[in-house]
Amino acid sequence: MHAWNGHGADRSNALGQVLVFFLLPISWLFAGLVAIRRRLYQHGFYKQTTLPVPVIVVGNVMVGGVGKTPITMALVNHLKAQGLRVGVLSRGYGRKTSSTLAVSPKSQLQNVGDEPLLIARSCQVPVFVGNSRVDAGRALLSLHRDVQVLVCDDGLQHWPLARDLELCVFDERGVGNGHLLPAGPLRETWPRQALSPNVPCWVLRTSGEAGPNEFAVQRHLADYALQADGTQRSFSSWWDTPVQALAGIAKPEVFFAMLREQGMNVAHTQALPDHADLQALHIDTSQGDVLCTEKDAVKLWAHHPQAWAVPLHTTLPPELLAAIDAHLAAVQHAKLSSPHGHQTA
Repeated sequence: MHAWNGHGADRSNALGQVLVFFLLPISWLFAGLVAIRRRLYQHGFYKQTTLPVPVIVVGNVMVGGVGKTPITMALVNHLKAQGLRVGVLSRGYGRKTSSTLAVSPKSQLQNVGDEPLLIARSCQVPVFVGNSRVDAGRALLSLHRDVQVLVCDDGLQHWPLARDLELCVFDERGVGNGHLLPAGPLRETWPRQALSPNVPCWVLRTSGEAGPNEFAVQRHLADYALQADGTQRSFSSWWDTPVQALAGIAKPEVFFAMLREQGMNVAHTQALPDHADLQALHIDTSQGDVLCTEKDAVKLWAHHPQAWAVPLHTTLPPELLAAIDAHLAAVQHAKLSSPHGHQTA
């Protein structure tokens, strides 16, 4: 049996390598187009828009989820604790609209997307979504003139928006096979070629071993869960009771494993696609109470207010936060000193 499994794995790897070989020409073409676009920005054929406040972009070069939004939220909460007034920009992946919109805790999910809605509810800061992050930033700043720094959730490759700092997030996959789409998982070449040498790009690692010059992000589940009305319940009250868990995130099994590590008796699980529409989801209450991620809860609570959301605590390393604070202070000083510091274009 083990020998058969081994041969099956070898066969699968061989087929994968053959597929990569045939897709490589398309990847090289894609890499060339990315390089041309980068040069057009570098030589001024395409313009970047500089907003009057510092902009931090939290993004990735890998396809799929790597944990950007929890990092964005942790960063926003840190900046707020430093006394800064923060705004957040996002494309609003999965929304049914295309216009630039303000996001409030009471926004309709289909209009703004699940992650912007989660940020608005959890961080209590101004959030705007827009296909153009430049338009979203201008709209946010026009309504919230006291905002001092903007954090962009995703958008590393959204070059029309000038930025002052980039945080590139990786998980345990690293750069995969190192090839660009479609032969590999990369959206652009790595190491990254920044548009401006004055804009640092710092690497964060959400899982796996952090390498040299990388920052390790710590993540763990809270030991409690929340319902839509704010009711809080500790995990210890479930330890003798089977529960069910669902997750519509990039890696649902990670969430399920974290619950079990906390001592939860997870008897049934539902692994759903990232950003899955949960409106028609069937939940069998006989399987026990439902535990889900906070991102799933903003979609579930409209139809299943009895679901329990488990917060994910994300801790950014002190040395990263100190470096961000120092860089922001320098950027803010430069923008205030510039004669064009209050221009939005």
